[in-house]
Amino acid sequence: MKTKRFNAAALLLCAALPWYAAATRAAEPGNDTLNIAYGNRPGTLDPYLTTNNATSDVDRHIFEELFTINDKFEPVPELVDHYEIGADRLVYTFTLRDHIAFQNGQPLTADDVVASMNRWLALSTQGKANLPGARFAKTGPLSVQLTLKTPSLITLNILADLKNIAAIMPKGIIDRANESKGPVTELIGTGPYKLAEFKQGEYLHLTRYDGYTSRTEPASGLSGQKHAWVKDIFFRYVTDESTRLAGALTGEYDLVFNLPKDNIDTLKQSAGVHLYAPESGGSLITYLFNKKTGPFADAKLREAFNTALDVNSVLLAGYSDARFFTADSSLGFPQQADWYSEAGKPFYNQHKLDAAKKLVQESGYKGEEVVIIATKEYAELYNLAIVAQQVLKQIGVKSRLDVYDWPTVLQRRQDPKNFDLCALEFSMRQVLHQYPFLDSRANFPGWSNSPEIDGVLDQIKLAPSLKEARPLVDKLQILTWRYLPVIVLGHTTPEPIAIKDGVSGYADLIGPILWNVRIAH
Repeated sequence: MKTKRFNAAALLLCAALPWYAAATRAAEPGNDTLNIAYGNRPGTLDPYLTTNNATSDVDRHIFEELFTINDKFEPVPELVDHYEIGADRLVYTFTLRDHIAFQNGQPLTADDVVASMNRWLALSTQGKANLPGARFAKTGPLSVQLTLKTPSLITLNILADLKNIAAIMPKGIIDRANESKGPVTELIGTGPYKLAEFKQGEYLHLTRYDGYTSRTEPASGLSGQKHAWVKDIFFRYVTDESTRLAGALTGEYDLVFNLPKDNIDTLKQSAGVHLYAPESGGSLITYLFNKKTGPFADAKLREAFNTALDVNSVLLAGYSDARFFTADSSLGFPQQADWYSEAGKPFYNQHKLDAAKKLVQESGYKGEEVVIIATKEYAELYNLAIVAQQVLKQIGVKSRLDVYDWPTVLQRRQDPKNFDLCALEFSMRQVLHQYPFLDSRANFPGWSNSPEIDGVLDQIKLAPSLKEARPLVDKLQILTWRYLPVIVLGHTTPEPIAIKDGVSGYADLIGPILWNVRIAH
């Protein structure tokens, strides 16, 4: 009997071995390569110097922040182990996670955090606008303190910004960048992937960082567990829409972003590929004015352009199908209960050409040529730029369209002499303060300068709670429509992404989340 029981157990063990081996392999990182067709090229990879998606979509895999965002858009610790907030809301004490190493093998210390965060505070649009006068200081080997000039309701949201990433880097890299007064020359973080190669305009190669130490909480948004199952990730910069589409249909790419909207239905019917629709996100669709110099420094001319717009026609011209946008006057999105407001509706979608022509005559416009800057790499924004030129012609304003590649647009728009108007999308943000065009202290291209808007932004930060700040949110919307740093046209729906069959685990939160992605064989 004993022999029979032994033989039965042995048979069960033998039967289980293939399953056990497969499960073990599934739990181990593989040597797969993920190929991504990406439509836009980054102008810089320094996360402090830009809010551009082409930079942040890559950098979030290389770098980590003190705090990040979960799938409920709440700020939660990333490199911070625990923290305390003083009773006056002016002093934040952060204790860092122990045994974290940078991708060059160097251990993470308080010195790295202080150097990184003080540079970020000085250079980033988020730091300058939302934490002016703030400073980080070392209080122990793994302890730092943030001291604010005034209390702020949104401090942790700002530290966890998804676009102007407050990346933690080794102090030596920060010191060299400060000395040169230029961008960082090495990209070294604590994230699950490290930079292997960047060939400008062609591709960017990330490879697994084997020394990565993950948090243990369940994955949620950008927070929690991160597993670099895929060894290598290539962002292939494919600026032609038809080439990206062909790559999705043939299976050349595992992921395809920036899909041509006219072909979405074709992809739905195609074999070997499926579409992923992000559950949250989308972008604010705007026309951005240069308010520092040139014709649109005159607020009345900005008002004239806004008065002339037939927003629904503009959006259809830009996005071709109402499935891809929502006409809306609000800076906030409908799902953002604390920030959504319809207070700006009276100023929105007026389409009054005669009134607009009269405003042009009343303005200081003397027949100057308005320069509209654009790129064909963002097809929708290029279409919106063409419509802007047509609307300006209707109300008697001369214009020309200057078209460049996207990195050149990013470079040229830094100088107010180079443009007067451009169409831009701004990714949905956790709080309205993170839109860099609002606050004059951000010094964002467009160069807003409204003490009234700055004042309301500060009042919101000083409020005891978002509920008590609600009247101020409505006031902010009205002031924005009167000053017109931008014209809000509406919101995009989150863009679908083509995913090759066999690729699993992809997630998205205002950009790709590529850790936890697997490729089946």
